[in-house]
This record gives sequence, structure tokens and C-alpha cells, in this order.
Amino acid sequence: MRYMKFIPLLGILVLASSLSGQIRNDIPHLEKHGNTKELVVDGKPFLILGGELLNSSSSSLSYMQPIWPRVKALNVNTVLAPVSWELIEPQEGKFDFTLVDGLITSAQQHGLRLVLLWFGSWKNTYSSYVPEWVKRDTKRFPRVLLRDRRPTERLSPFSETNLKVDTTAFTALMKHVSQADTNRTVMMVQVENEVGVIPESRDFSPAANAAFANTVPKPLMDYLQKHADELAPELNGAWISAGKKNAGNWQQVLGTAPITDDFFMAWAYAVYIDAVAAAGKAEYPLPMYTNAALIRPNYQPGQYNSGGPLPHSLDIYRAGAPHLDFFSPDIYFDNYTEWADKTLEGEMWCLCPKRAEDRPVRRMRFIRSANSMPSDSPHLRSTDKWNCRAWKSRKRSSERFRTRIPRWHTSRH
Repeated sequence: MRYMKFIPLLGILVLASSLSGQIRNDIPHLEKHGNTKELVVDGKPFLILGGELLNSSSSSLSYMQPIWPRVKALNVNTVLAPVSWELIEPQEGKFDFTLVDGLITSAQQHGLRLVLLWFGSWKNTYSSYVPEWVKRDTKRFPRVLLRDRRPTERLSPFSETNLKVDTTAFTALMKHVSQADTNRTVMMVQVENEVGVIPESRDFSPAANAAFANTVPKPLMDYLQKHADELAPELNGAWISAGKKNAGNWQQVLGTAPITDDFFMAWAYAVYIDAVAAAGKAEYPLPMYTNAALIRPNYQPGQYNSGGPLPHSLDIYRAGAPHLDFFSPDIYFDNYTEWADKTLEGEMWCLCPKRAEDRPVRRMRFIRSANSMPSDSPHLRSTDKWNCRAWKSRKRSSERFRTRIPRWHTSRH
């Protein structure tokens, strides 16, 4: 077996809306202190030094068995582990949480905490981790359609049926975790992964076309008017250029440029993900977030994940997804500080979960967020002797700042 690769991830945090309802003090939660929030576990602030498993690594408990001690040896205290819908609900309505229980037990045995990544309706825009019974039934579970009506391998966020079955599965997962995880090993949950549509700028299914021609939802219009002086430049510019109307369909309110399609899809994904998160929190109100694949230079909507929680559309997500506690940019580009600052604008807490680059810890001292929180994520291999020394250095730096949340990314290679 070849060794894994690791990418330390650093959180510069964060965030936005608070948990709905009364927080139970015995479960992990976000706690506000001044202009920021911190993760509280077992009644104490918790600094995540974590490792994110890549895609399907957590789908095999036997594969993971030798990985746990290697992760622990790297001074990691948290593992980010995917939980795929297809593996917990192989038949509709029949759930199997063997893998989830195994992850929790193994993490506990190695003195580690968990952040679960829900690969439900979407993983990197595609619906590749949905159950086979969803994949096979394209009539019952509508797909995103291209402009020429060809289907794509992604569920449409405009389908109530798609939302219902995803919500049912996620609710069952959160209920099970609340009952099985008596030691509170699971601290947070990511809902979906890098949503968005490609290669078109939006969904052209009949339901999507009808929504696009319909009036912009009132909750979003109310948000735009209330926060008119604080909106992201791209959103505010589109609204002003279209006449800053208080009502109308999407093109009447935000114009006919392709970015309007992006905003339209952002709202669709936001309300869909929010419904899933809200149902899950009703069972077990852990902190929840979703992440974004960022834009390459000069890319247009459809060339990147159109509709994802990108900096220019975070206002739409804030309006449409109040049950999400923060939004995470997956930063693989050199202009790390720029993307981090864009995500932090208007936020109290922001988590940057991924950064791929073969550079050591020295970059930390050059990176500052809007809240003076350094961040860096060089790309490392677990076979390097330098790896453990670098992580120990990162741990010491984190203890000095207390606002830095490094994490790791692992894969089978």
C-alpha cells in the first residue's frame, strides 16, 4: 500500500449565524466572544489540529485501521471524515450506520475528535455519492439539465423530491450520532461538498426555468434592501446596474449577465442546503457549514461551480441558509490571503479547510486575515521526516495565537 498525502489546513475563522434554539452545553458548539466565535468542546475552547480524509478513504474500516495511528503520530487531534449517503442508505428507508460507528469508535480509541463531511446530494458538483436507487431513477429524482436539455450527473436543487430524500437520510444520520456518540467525539458537520453547476451557468430543467422567470424570493429582496450598504461588490453592482429594483424576476432585478445565473443558483443551493441542515440540527444541533470550490482567474459562471458559496454570493447564502454557522473556501491558489480576506468580509469566523502547496510553515508569518488570524496550508507527505517536525512547529505557533485552526487532508496514493 502506498502512503497517504497530507495537506495541513488552517482555519482563519469565522462566522455568521448562531445555532437555532437553546444550545445544549454538553455538546460541541460555537460560543461568541467579542467579535469572534470559538469552538467549545467539553466546556473548553478547542483548537483543531486536524486531518481530512480524501473522498472514499473512510468507506473501509479495514483500510482506515493502519491510518489512525499514523494520523495520531502527527500530533493531530481531529479527523475530518466523509460520510456518504450511498453507504448509510443502500436501500431506501433502510439505514446502516456500521461505518459511522466504526469511525467514532476508532477515533475514540486513538484520542481523536471527528468532523463529519456529509456527501449527500452533491460532492464537487456531482451526485456521485448518492445511493444507487437514486442514481437509477432519473424520473423520480430530476437532474440538472443543460441548455440543450441533455441531463447531467447532478441532482437538481429545484426538486422537492431530491430534497426530501436527502433530508431524510441526513436527519437519520444526525439522530444516530446524537444517540451513539455518547463521548461527543463528533464536533461539527459539513453539509454537502463544493456545490455548483458546470459546464452551464445554471440549471435549465423545467422547474429551474420556471423559478428563473418567477420573481426573486421576498426573503432575498428583503436582505438586499436591509444590507444594501454592505453587499459584496459583484452583487451590489449587478443590482445597481439593473436599476436597483425592489421586485421583479431574476434578470429584471440583477441583469442579464451570466453572473445573474450564478446568483440564481446560489439561492437554490442555499435554501436546499439550509433545509437539510435545519432538519439535522433538529435532531442534534452541532455546528454546521458548507464549503466552496473557488474561481480560477478569468473564469465565467459554468466554467467554475456556478452557485457555490463563493465570496461574491455569500450574501445570498446568508439570506438563504441561516442554519449554516459558517462558510469554507477550499483554497488551492497562490493568492491565499486575498481569498481568505474575501471570505472574512462581514464574517466573525471563517474556516479555510484546504490548501495545496509544497511550502513549509514559514508562510504563516506572511498571512493575516481581517481579524489578524494567520493561515497557511502547505502540501506534505506522511513519509517525510520533516512532516512531523513541521506539524509540531505549527502546533506551537497555534498555541501562541489560539485563533489558528490547522488541518490536514489525506488521500490514497
